[in-house]
Amino acid sequence: MMNGIINVYKEAGFTSFDVVAKLRGVLKQKKIGHTGTLDPDATGVLPICLGTATKVCDLLTDRSKEYIATMLLGVETDTYDCSGTVVNKKPVEVNEERISEILHGFVGESMQIPPMYSALKVNGKKLYEYAREGIKIERKPRKIQIYDLEILHIHLPEVEFRVHCSKGTYIRSICYDAGRIAQCGACMKKLIRTRVDNFMLEDAYTLNEIEELVKSGDVNTIVKPVDSVFSQYPKAVVMDEYSKVLYNGNRLKKQWVCQEMTPPQKVRIYDESGAFIGIYRYEESRKEFKPEKIFWRKE
Repeated sequence: MMNGIINVYKEAGFTSFDVVAKLRGVLKQKKIGHTGTLDPDATGVLPICLGTATKVCDLLTDRSKEYIATMLLGVETDTYDCSGTVVNKKPVEVNEERISEILHGFVGESMQIPPMYSALKVNGKKLYEYAREGIKIERKPRKIQIYDLEILHIHLPEVEFRVHCSKGTYIRSICYDAGRIAQCGACMKKLIRTRVDNFMLEDAYTLNEIEELVKSGDVNTIVKPVDSVFSQYPKAVVMDEYSKVLYNGNRLKKQWVCQEMTPPQKVRIYDESGAFIGIYRYEESRKEFKPEKIFWRKE
């Protein structure tokens, strides 16, 4: 079984679940998970976790993301994108300067109402399932953050922009809300996810490319190790004589760990052979490292 993360380029027409199902067959491995859904029409970065790396799926879902989106003004749909049913059309009388002002107004923290056609669950049922039954559910606004927004091209009625945002941000909703402010309506025409944390678009592989690498025996060359996700934490090594305690997932005394400096709050713990064990939090009051997430497993 492989353990690690593959940076997959999700192509249009595939759901995130489709990608996982396809890779289970290609890699001959059951333990696979994705790191947050992408709409079927959207393309771009979709990190896929294998084996013990499935423990970081939620963590990667929580990381910030970057997209390039194309907004179409003058058209509203029930799904907030061009794949939906048109519910309203209006002439576009807004100018480029005003559109730029509206979009840049989304930068910072705000409350966003998610679209009805989304995978969010209410009472154990996904919103899009209610929508398909013609049932409209009240959605609570959720706090999001737009760290940066750059307009790349304006050729009315279309606007292309890049956005760096927090988890849970719906770019479709940004387009919809911008259209409402512009008083002409809008929907999302195109979406490419260009980055999830440190997984970049230029380093992503299509399903066909991954399949070819499996056939040639080179697929391991594109599997990122689990600890690469935690590069922001310093490395610490546990002495061999305490390896039994380490492998059992117990707390570790400060003196058992090779760490010359005062331990920071979190560290990546390894054994002396270089095997990544997990993420530990240092507790000064007890002078101990407490395991937060263990990734090591006995082969």
